[in-house]
This record gives sequence, C-alpha cells and structure tokens, in this order.
Amino acid sequence: MTQHPEEPFVGGGTETPGEARRIEAPTLAEDLLLLLFQPGTGTIAGENTLFYTLAGAVLADLGLGDHVRTGSGRSGTARVEAVEDHPPSDDILRSAWDYLSAKPRSVQTVLAAIGPTLRSPLLERLIERGDIRRGTRKALGLFRMTVLEDGGSGRRSRLLADVRDVLVEGAEPQPRVAALTALLSGSGTLPQFHREIPWTSSVITRAKELEKGNWGAGAAAAAVARTVTATIVNNAVIAAATLPRN
Repeated sequence: MTQHPEEPFVGGGTETPGEARRIEAPTLAEDLLLLLFQPGTGTIAGENTLFYTLAGAVLADLGLGDHVRTGSGRSGTARVEAVEDHPPSDDILRSAWDYLSAKPRSVQTVLAAIGPTLRSPLLERLIERGDIRRGTRKALGLFRMTVLEDGGSGRRSRLLADVRDVLVEGAEPQPRVAALTALLSGSGTLPQFHREIPWTSSVITRAKELEKGNWGAGAAAAAVARTVTATIVNNAVIAAATLPRN
C-alpha cells in the first residue's frame, strides 16, 4: 500500500525554463530520465511509475554521496534520514535532503512525497544540457504540436552502452551504473530496450540481482553507500510494482 507523506514536501520544482542552473555533472535522476526518453516516439517510458523511480534515483544519489543513511523503523519498515551537516550542493538533491533533515521517514513516504515534483525540473535540465530538445510537428496535417526530440549530444547512447555492458556482457558495474541499471529494471521498462538490450533470461536474472544490491566485488569500497542505495532502490521497485499499469 502506498504511504502518503506525513507533511507536504516543498521542493524539486523550483527551476523554471531558462533559469535551470547548469551543474557540474548530471544527477542520477537526470540520467534515468534521459534513458527513459524514447527518441523514436518522443515519449518517456514508464510514465505510470515515473515519479517513484525518479524519487528513487534522487535518494540513491543521496545515498551514494553519503548524504543520507537508512535504518529500520519500529515496524521493520525501511527508514531514511539525512546525515547531519552534510547537505548536497545540487538544488534538487538539497530539497530532498532538507525534507529529510526534519526527521527520519520511511522510504516509501519519502518516495511518495518528493516524486511528483521531479519530472519537470529534470526535463528542463536535460533540455538545457542539449541532451533533449523541443521541436514541433503537425498533428493531423493541421495543428502544430510541441514534441521532444533527441538533442544529439550522444549522452543517452553512452549511458545505454554502460547499462548494456553490465546486463549483456556481464561487466562489473561502478556503483552509480549499478544503481542506474537497477532503477531502470525496477521501472519495468527494460523490455522496451530490446533492440539494444536483448530481453533474455540471463538479462532478467542479472537485472534482478542488481535490484537486490548484488553489485559485485568492485563495489566493495562503497559498501555503505551500496547498502543504503540498494535499500532505497528495492523500496522504489516495490512501490512502482504496486501501482496499476494503465
């Protein structure tokens, strides 16, 4: 059952078109949204569960950066709390960290609270970076409509190649790529990538292992971040799986 936030979350949507701040590196949530973007149709895959998976990516980013830690509540539910005096510099990540700094909350509650405001500012960042662009097409030969198109930066292809190496070639992933791949798998959209990532039993097995946090020995140096991130990703997967697939 989806839990509702104990109090309203304010943040995640403060940037407006033309005002988005260029950051040093894309966030994990930006990478995930870029992968979910389908250049052939101009759509975003997994829209029904998008806010959970994007929220999971934000929390996973905070986990990888040691900005949050996880634990268990009285009922055994996974809880997440901000690491005191260690806020992230990114505006979107900082909004989520500020929300958590008030008190520890269940992962499911945080996902439901921060997720709905993320799509728009993350998309604007991708457009500002040139990864995606807005174009126009005629609908029914009469009306012009705004559509999303590939920006030509090549970054989506590079991200997809990293995911493919992990799922198809069996490459041992860096923690960030492992989290990204696990979230992509948890979104339920991997079958839509069958041209680049064959939907085979070995790929499915590998993806499910990543969802559980089994990232390989190479991630051992980031064991704490891996554990935190795996907890967050697993909860995001569970939350997304409970939503109706319309």
